This record gives sequence, structure tokens and C-alpha cells, in this order.
Amino acid sequence: MKFQFMDTHRSIFSVERMARVLQVSVSGYYAFRKRGESKRAKANRELLTTIKRAFEESKRTYGSPRITAFLKKKGYTCSRNRVARLMRKGGYVARGKKRYRITTNSVHAFSKAPNLLGRAFQAEKPNTIWCSDITYIPTKDGWLYLSVIMDLYSRKVVGWEVKEQLNQELTLRALQKAVERRRPFSSLLHHSDQGIQYSHPSYQDFLEKHGIIPSMSRKGSCYDNAVVESFFKTLKTELIGKEKYKTREEANSSLFAYIEGFYNSRRLHSTLGYRSPEEFERQYELG
Repeated sequence: MKFQFMDTHRSIFSVERMARVLQVSVSGYYAFRKRGESKRAKANRELLTTIKRAFEESKRTYGSPRITAFLKKKGYTCSRNRVARLMRKGGYVARGKKRYRITTNSVHAFSKAPNLLGRAFQAEKPNTIWCSDITYIPTKDGWLYLSVIMDLYSRKVVGWEVKEQLNQELTLRALQKAVERRRPFSSLLHHSDQGIQYSHPSYQDFLEKHGIIPSMSRKGSCYDNAVVESFFKTLKTELIGKEKYKTREEANSSLFAYIEGFYNSRRLHSTLGYRSPEEFERQYELG
């Protein structure tokens, strides 16, 4: 490593000076130069190039576990410790998560469904359990509200909608898109919080019309819908926390690129064995 450092910095410092400071011989350095780069050093250099590409493609959010999974998909044989060491060397540090405030208006006169999900966040096949929630995105134009429908089997966002106002039209349109996209069978379980947007008669009527069974979290318990809460934290860490949107339209375009162009199709999920939601569903279809 000392000789490699000398070789990298020989245009800045004299070989004699570096050898004296690093307590190695000048002859040893020139012998290193004659031998050339070791196989291990060359492999690490090439591996670091691939790590950098994976890190940038993930919008600088992947840590060593996901980078290791990415490399193994590409045919590399390497340990997580080696990847972590090379990431530190390259200065590739994943962005940490931040806390965000989430609000739900559950003070209303509409009926509320029981919690049928019960924190059982696993599904045996697609279109058996969907979860929904709402969050907000700041822009210079004002707030933009996002509603998503997520399939618990694959963690895929199967329907989503954005609007300037927080109302039942926001959640209903996200649900309509999910049904149009997936065409689920009856007896699908739909889980949400007790917010007025989900308890509204128009939303409940749509569920009933399509044979979808409603389930709702207990009041004030964010853990009852933890999977979608986790998605929102990921979204805000990997995308929204890095951006300063000038307009709602700009934020909408950014959300589309992230959800459809990265999260559903390419982002590696530890829960899915470091596969993307779409890859996970394809494997189910293949049996």
C-alpha cells in the first residue's frame, strides 16, 4: 500500500522524500514499479469502479449490503467486508435517514373498519394484501400530497396519485389506478389508517364494488402500517430530502422517475432477498 501511495503521488512529491517519510527503501519502490500492479490491487481498482457506478445509480443511497448484492448479480465474488472497505476508501457513504412528521385526521363521523391485518406484513402471492397511506412533499409552490397503494407481497407501488389538496379524491384516484393496473380478484384485503380520506363513503363504496375488504390501523398507531411508513422514509431519504422543488409539476415528474423508473423496477430490497419488486413478481409468475 505504501508503494502504491508513492506511485500515485510521485508527480507531487519526490520518491526520496516519500520513501523517507514512509520508512521504505527507494530500491524497494522501483522494484515494485518493475513488478507492476498486483492482481489483488488491480481487482480492487476494477471493483471500485463498479461500486461507484452502483452507488451513483442508487442516487448515492446504497450501503455495503445492497452494493454487495448488486455486485453478486453482476457475477463478482466478494465479501461485504471487502465492499465496505472499498466504499470507505472511495468515500462512498450512504445517506442516513431523517425523521419526518406524518399527520392523519381520524376525527370524523364516518365508520371505521377493524384491523384485520394485525401487523402480518407478509403475503403469499400478489394482489392479496394492499396497504395505502399519504405523505406530503414541500415545493416552492406549496405542499404536494402523495397517496400510494403498495402490494405487500412484492413491496411494489401498484398505484399512486398526487394532488395539491389533501382529500378523498387523492386516495380514491390512487386506488382506481391500482385496480386498473392490477385487476385483482375479490377478497383482496386493503389496509389503511382511519383517516377521513379512507373512511369517506366514496372510497368505501369503491372497495365494496370491487369486492375489496377494508382493514384499518388502530388510532395513533403508525406501526400498524409500518411497511408503507418505511417506504415514505426511504422516499424522503433517497429523493425528497435531496431536492428543492420549485413547482409541484417538477416534484410530480421526479416522483414518477423514482417510483416507476427506479423503486419498482431496479431498487434492491433486503426484504425480497435483494431483488427489485418487479423481479420478485416475475419469479412468482415463473413458479
